[in-house]
Amino acid sequence: MKALTFQGKENISYQTVNDPTLINNKDVIVKVKLTCICGSDLHVFYEREKGLDKGTVMGHEFVGEVVEKGKNVMSLSVGDIVMSPFTTNCGQCFYCKIGLTCRCEKGQLYGWVEKGHGLHGGQAEYVRVPMADSTLEKIPEGVSLEEGLLLGDIMSTGFFCAHQAEIKPNGSYAVVGCGPVGLMSIAGAREYGAEKLFAIDSVEERLAMAKEFGATPINFLKESPVEVIKSYNEGRGADAVLEVVGNKSAGKLAYDLLRPGGIISTVGVCNDQHLAFSPTQAYDKNLTYKVGRCPARHFMDKLIPVVQQKKYNLTSILTHRMKLSEGKKGYDIFANKLDNCLKVVLEP
Repeated sequence: MKALTFQGKENISYQTVNDPTLINNKDVIVKVKLTCICGSDLHVFYEREKGLDKGTVMGHEFVGEVVEKGKNVMSLSVGDIVMSPFTTNCGQCFYCKIGLTCRCEKGQLYGWVEKGHGLHGGQAEYVRVPMADSTLEKIPEGVSLEEGLLLGDIMSTGFFCAHQAEIKPNGSYAVVGCGPVGLMSIAGAREYGAEKLFAIDSVEERLAMAKEFGATPINFLKESPVEVIKSYNEGRGADAVLEVVGNKSAGKLAYDLLRPGGIISTVGVCNDQHLAFSPTQAYDKNLTYKVGRCPARHFMDKLIPVVQQKKYNLTSILTHRMKLSEGKKGYDIFANKLDNCLKVVLEP
């Protein structure tokens, strides 16, 4: 089959690799219909996270059709159209049962093979899915393939970020970063009841989209986000900040925006060695800091009704679509934010 593979820093190759095969009786093989490039893929692309084997098939966002299944797969049939979270999960361990499916004791992240062990990704014509009964979900009526892509990762991640922020209708909230996850966090915050909601970025096209999703845009190059937000609530600052960028400057801004006793909810993968504020600073603000990987499989079920109601134009963030064979170009466009790119969809 054809696939996009990791060949080293900033080196993605479109090449022929071995077709995946069933390894366990609970596996299925999915023929990929659509896949996406995610911001998390850039951590691999730029080798911010090291250890990935060369030749690993990239990607963890995909939807497709079940074309082969193991004999112990009970809930799925050949021909089913399915969506997947970005990690596999068993559905039975302690973490799965408490809803923290991203920390499943047997779970794996698609697109991560290290020293020969791991799971290849979905930026390919086919992908093997372990523990398929508890990992995959049939795409229900009223949900498109594109919406299924979003449910499996960035929509769930954005809503998880908003969920952690403990949104209340009379509060003031800020989203730092208006990329795909930031826009989904805005939708999540609105869904959970946020009325005073601000979106911070420097890219005007992204700020315009944030406004469409229901947030007041703030271009931090033109005005002070801290001053703007404090002017809305008697100088206190935001009740919670949703930080989706994952770097020191975004973390520091989140701290500066937050009122004493507030919550910082962060889902951006940060490779810095230290937080942007000290333990003493956290103590002095009585802040609550919530961070971590989204339990996407747990959130998918909860968010299907939101998608079916068509309350938000979620797929508007899918700005670029191209063939899998153009994936190398797709990475360049996405990584460098060319042509106002938010999200690239690839079709095998």
